[in-house]
Amino acid sequence: MVINQEHLEMKIEELQNQTTAYVSEIRQLIEGLSIASNANVISYFTASLNISHDTEQESLCLGNYHIRNIGNEPLTNINFCIKLPENSPFTFSGQYVYEHFSQNLKNSASWERMNERANKEEFWLKPLNIMSIEPNETIIFPNFQLKWANSTSYAGTITGVTYCDQLKEGVPAINPINLSGSGFIQEEEHE
Repeated sequence: MVINQEHLEMKIEELQNQTTAYVSEIRQLIEGLSIASNANVISYFTASLNISHDTEQESLCLGNYHIRNIGNEPLTNINFCIKLPENSPFTFSGQYVYEHFSQNLKNSASWERMNERANKEEFWLKPLNIMSIEPNETIIFPNFQLKWANSTSYAGTITGVTYCDQLKEGVPAINPINLSGSGFIQEEEHE
């Protein structure tokens, strides 16, 4: 069985033209695809506890608040709120400045508190030198402290909510910090 060379060349050319048409159609379909913008963030706490059972000493929670961009677009104007329970025994402290602080102090800190100093339940913070978080990037508010006395029973949940231009309604932290315990009362020994 002898195949005519001319017939074979025509068949190859026909297949090449067909392949070129398929590749062109695939390119047009790919160009027509639009990957939807997806703004998404995950925020969470990491913490270490030092619980004292001595009523004369305070207990301590050292923590970090992480904000990670898990979407496919940059997140802009990031800020977040750490909220303590109303009338709780917990006190919050961290490395942040206020808007009216001098530039020297602002340069040494990387976070600014946006709400009033007198508010002991809500701490609204924003990064000073970070305008956006790129996809797969994480920023951290590091080394905050929660302190409380053990002289009485205590209970409360510390929550966090992250906001940005793309997620104005806010996204809560996935793991609030829950603290509870009973105050230890030593009984005097009677002989």
